[in-house]
Amino acid sequence: MARYVMRIWLDDRPGALGAVASRIGSVKGDLVGIEILERGAGRVIDELIVDLPNDEMVDLMVREVQEVDGVDVENVSIEPNSEKDLRLDPILTAAAIVEKESRAELIDELLARLSFDYAAQWVAAFDMSNNVVIASKGAAPVQGWVDAYLKGVANVSTGKRNEPSDVTLVLMRRSKVALLLGRPERPFRDLERAQLEAIARIGDVKLSSLTN
Repeated sequence: MARYVMRIWLDDRPGALGAVASRIGSVKGDLVGIEILERGAGRVIDELIVDLPNDEMVDLMVREVQEVDGVDVENVSIEPNSEKDLRLDPILTAAAIVEKESRAELIDELLARLSFDYAAQWVAAFDMSNNVVIASKGAAPVQGWVDAYLKGVANVSTGKRNEPSDVTLVLMRRSKVALLLGRPERPFRDLERAQLEAIARIGDVKLSSLTN
């Protein structure tokens, strides 16, 4: 049994998701998780967690789902962390970071948790006071890229953004730390960015209270 993450666009109408679930079932897929990532202009972006009997069923599942009127498959990728829980993981992350008693431990825990929760290929923490990357995980960009990205994308004073879809940035303003996540295979969507902002707010309060 293999677990996959499938992102779909579908018309925001009664029965659309049920029709998709039926198509997944027709190829012996088990729909084990659903999350609405964005909604607007009569369309919805859903993230579906699907267990399939084997890898050979992926293409067949995609073809079946795309037969539903108004449905487009944006992306399908294997889920490397089968124990993930879309509902619980952000809460566990918040609990884990508030338990840390040093700045280094908190940042390391935050990067590890965010990398897991959001399947990011890389994450980095940037000290905005000293303009230096203070921690990273995965194949994070070099210092110069991060510095240039922050200058080109984010207005730290106003919060205005001009971000690409495969990178997201959250600012921890009290502690003067910026967190960046990269995920080229799956765009970051509104719900994920909102979750990251909330987690960063919690981490920011804790981090700003630590002196070591």
